[in-house]
Amino acid sequence: MSYGMAVALQKAVYETLVTDAALTALIGLQVFDAPPPGQVPDIYVALGPEEVRDRSDKSGRGALHRFTLSVVGEGDSFAALKEVATAVSDALEGAAPALDRGHLVGLWFERARARRTGPAGRIRRIDLRFRARVEDDQPQA
Repeated sequence: MSYGMAVALQKAVYETLVTDAALTALIGLQVFDAPPPGQVPDIYVALGPEEVRDRSDKSGRGALHRFTLSVVGEGDSFAALKEVATAVSDALEGAAPALDRGHLVGLWFERARARRTGPAGRIRRIDLRFRARVEDDQPQA
């Protein structure tokens, strides 16, 4: 198994999001690994949990990453968050960013979940789940 491409994949996803014109038109550079301390933006995207499974074979090491990107905001409506979630999905759908290590075989949307959280349900959250298949270019030991 190889978890060695996890950082490279996260960096590539982040770069894809912060350089996407449609997404930055909606939220600027409000894409975080964790919500910022202090004043939180009205709407932001947070890189979230990840599950990784071995997908190595005789040709080399590989992994299947399932990761969540969350669109979070306050307000009475999901409409604005859905616009941002759509831009996130569009930015990643069919994206083929280069990785610092290994290469991306494919990146696919799996599912989404919209819900209310926080006090009195004032926080809106849409969790987008993606899967990415990566192969390592480092020689096997």
